[in-house]
Amino acid sequence: MDRAVSKPLPPLASIPRDLVAAVDYERRARSHLDDNAWEYLAGGAADEITLQENRAAFDRLRLRGRVLADVKGGHTRLEFLGQTHAHPVLLAPVAYQRLFHADGELATAMAADAMEACMVVSTLASVRMEDIPAAQQAARWFQLYFQADRGQTLALLQRAESSGYSALVVTVDAPLAGIRNREQRAGFVLPKGIAAANLLPVSDANEAVGNSLVFDVLMSKAPSWADIEWLLGQTRLPVLLKGVLDADDAKRAMAHGIAGIIVSNHGGRVLDTLPASIDALPGVVAAIDRKIPVLLDGGIRRGTDIFKARALGADAVLLGRPYIHALATAGALGVAHLLRTLREELEITMALSGCKTLDDIGPDALFRG
Repeated sequence: MDRAVSKPLPPLASIPRDLVAAVDYERRARSHLDDNAWEYLAGGAADEITLQENRAAFDRLRLRGRVLADVKGGHTRLEFLGQTHAHPVLLAPVAYQRLFHADGELATAMAADAMEACMVVSTLASVRMEDIPAAQQAARWFQLYFQADRGQTLALLQRAESSGYSALVVTVDAPLAGIRNREQRAGFVLPKGIAAANLLPVSDANEAVGNSLVFDVLMSKAPSWADIEWLLGQTRLPVLLKGVLDADDAKRAMAHGIAGIIVSNHGGRVLDTLPASIDALPGVVAAIDRKIPVLLDGGIRRGTDIFKARALGADAVLLGRPYIHALATAGALGVAHLLRTLREELEITMALSGCKTLDDIGPDALFRG
């Protein structure tokens, strides 16, 4: 366990010179968060093997590197789902962001807008979706968790549509919470005043009766493919599925009319010993055959990681913990600085690999030995 913090430091008002990479924000964030918030953020499922593997898998990949290439006029722009993005870095849905900074999702949205980054707002946001200003520079998407009552799910969808969100991201790999031993040992609880602002209070009482809490209660109202089909009939927004690792699931999603896939293992927070997201990516890309966009979530810490994900077929990537580290450290300023840093790292990686645009990044950009 990381060193305990007796009294968290307030967020920084400026960026010191030693904050130059995502890893620096992770180191700094510990001193700005109490033990309760830190264990919730840093922890993964069970023995945290998948959590660690998300990072290790990127480190095993090597870049080919090319010299004397003409890359004048290069850029990081791309288009998918009818939207133009200034760069391929999106902010993943992260719950309860007021747990990490007083302004929570409002600060994240400000930074995302300043850096033209698409923000995916969580169903479990600590700020109402309507209170997050419409983006001026980039898209704003809404992440949807199915509710036990379809009426409540439909209400969330309709609120997102009327609030100007331009896509839905349906998380499908967490129908129940993973076994997070680190949170259990820390006795994690949401502090008073922080809650899922978009949801109505629900009773903790178990309505179903059976032999298994998991199968007969928790999973009894979990979404199925039929629910995905129903949802697609309720909205004109593009719908992406987040949490797909298996090629057959990807094919089935595409057959249902899903607009995009996000390859993700939920940051290693739900089921331990799943493969690293980057290791599962090529199989999903092959199954989709580039008919719909494929994005990647999990383990991104450097511009070289973004480049590697593109080389293996991802259209774009989503950041999770790194931007929360930046949020805890320096609020909106920290998140904006981190996004700028990663974009600059990506541009340098592209230039030194002979890639003028994102379309130039392919499998041959990786060293195969």
